[in-house]
Amino acid sequence: MTIPTEIPAPLELYMEGLRSHDLGKIGASFAEDIRFVTPARTMGTDKILAFLAALYRGFPDWSYDHDPPVLTGDGAIGVKWRQGGTHTGALAFPGFDSYPATGRQVTIPEHFFYYRVDDRGLHEIRPDPIPGGAPRGIFEQIGVEHPPL
Repeated sequence: MTIPTEIPAPLELYMEGLRSHDLGKIGASFAEDIRFVTPARTMGTDKILAFLAALYRGFPDWSYDHDPPVLTGDGAIGVKWRQGGTHTGALAFPGFDSYPATGRQVTIPEHFFYYRVDDRGLHEIRPDPIPGGAPRGIFEQIGVEHPPL
């Protein structure tokens, strides 16, 4: 993997939106056909933004740090993220039970997210599936006895 000479504008906007919890910037970075792909589910724009809104309500101090983006051999851009926060608000991800604040610190293991992007925006976000990754890792760390996938 090599470091790109320039980060595409939509990916820059997305990363800035994550760091500032700005759902408007995040949504503006998406192409019409955006898909967030995990082994358990695939989400489009509305579900991605609803998931992040719930995350930021449950973890107002959620933070992101990352290594420089890299180009993969198949044309995607990889970013190794570190993220976490303190569970100080109700966590109510769409489609899951709501969990009251626990005050627990959550740290997601660092891992790569891969992005397919062009001048129209982000088309695909695909995180490496890892033990302890979100959302299951969040549920585990706040003490949910039987965390959903």
